[in-house]
Order: sequence, then C-alpha cells, then structure tokens
Amino acid sequence: MANERLRSWPVVRQLTGADRLGLSSAVRSPRSDGLTPRTSEARVVKSICPFCAVGCGQRVYVKDGEIVQIEGDPDSPISRGRLCPKGAATRQLVSGPLREYRVRYRAPHSRAWRALPLEQAMDMIADRVISARNDHWEDRDSEGRLLNRTMAIGSLGGATLDNEENYLIKKLFSALGIVQVENQARI
Repeated sequence: MANERLRSWPVVRQLTGADRLGLSSAVRSPRSDGLTPRTSEARVVKSICPFCAVGCGQRVYVKDGEIVQIEGDPDSPISRGRLCPKGAATRQLVSGPLREYRVRYRAPHSRAWRALPLEQAMDMIADRVISARNDHWEDRDSEGRLLNRTMAIGSLGGATLDNEENYLIKKLFSALGIVQVENQARI
C-alpha cells in the first residue's frame, strides 16, 4: 500500500517512467484528466479592444451567454495576437464583481450614495450643463473680439472611449461653446 502510494507521486513517476521531463503522463492525475479548458465549448467572437485608439484585435470566448475568456487575436494585423494589460483585462468591463449596473449619485455635502434612474440622472446632467453654459457664457473679450465660448465646463475623456466617441464628444462640446476638451487615451 505505501509502495503503491509512493509510485503514484508525480516526481517518482517522472524519475522512474518514460516521461523524464514531466511533460505528459508523469504529471497527470485522475483529477487533471477530468479537467477541460473553460474555452472548450465556448464560441469565439472577434472584437476590437475598447481601451485606446490602437484597435487591437480580440477573441472573445462566450459560453452560455457569458464571457469566459478574452485573448489577443493572432489574425489581427494591428496586434498580431498580443494585448496590453488593459486589453487583457477587458472581461472585467462586462463581468467584474465591482461593476456598477445603475447610476449612483452623491448629493453635495452628503456621505451616502444613492441609486438614481438613468433618465433622472441624464436630466440632472443636462440641466447643469445648460445652467453652467448660460451663467458663464462669454460673447466677446474685453477688446470686443468675438469669443462665443464658456470656460465653466470642461471634459476629460478616458481610455475606454474609442476614436469615434471622442470625435462625437468633441463635436458636441464645440457646438456648445466648450473649448476645454481633452482625452487621455494613452496606455
């Protein structure tokens, strides 16, 4: 019995068997024989990483409606199967345990957050943009030159916005007279 248990150890099997490098049968166990990769029954959907303007190709593995794995797409001429740390972690955008699924609002001077309906939050944002724009609008400078701007509103975009979204944000804010628009899409 003890001799049989000793021969079942992977190191002993590796040293006494044909698999001296420990690449095959020497390192297998009944438990590892029963394991299957989480991507074995998943379908693969090709996608583009949303984090920056590079546009790295991704393979998104979906099983039972859930994303189970995201890898670089080797067919992508941009990234050739590689992803940066942000791109490799994009699964968390959809299924991360800390992801919020509702709008959260903390009133001025409050210590507590509360959930708001999306429509109410959008109305609050629109009201504040309109108010700040109207209260701080500059038609002309001190020398009479035409300005048509507000310096009371600014925008700093994040790395999860793609080029198209940034383009539309810039167009919208320029139309509103907002001149302080920047994007941080670098890794």
